[in-house]
Amino acid sequence: MALDSAKKQEIVAKHGRNENDTGSSEVQIALLTTRIAELTERLKVFKKDHASRLGLLKLVGKRRRLMKYFKRTNKEAYLTLVETLQIRDNI
Repeated sequence: MALDSAKKQEIVAKHGRNENDTGSSEVQIALLTTRIAELTERLKVFKKDHASRLGLLKLVGKRRRLMKYFKRTNKEAYLTLVETLQIRDNI
């Protein structure tokens, strides 16, 4: 369930600090959020796909750890990102 390169470049351009910024916390959280949304839609159709469900839980945990780090290091940018991606701030 990997993202295609065009969609990935669009996310990097929108959330990155420059066009080649793929390692910043903002971009990583945005990419994980997109993958989580796609996996969630897949699991609505295939309810018994437990392998994908496990992958989804791992992605959610990774995103949560990144968000916790990002909130600790740059609170203003974190709040902006949470608002832009429309995800909950439960950290």
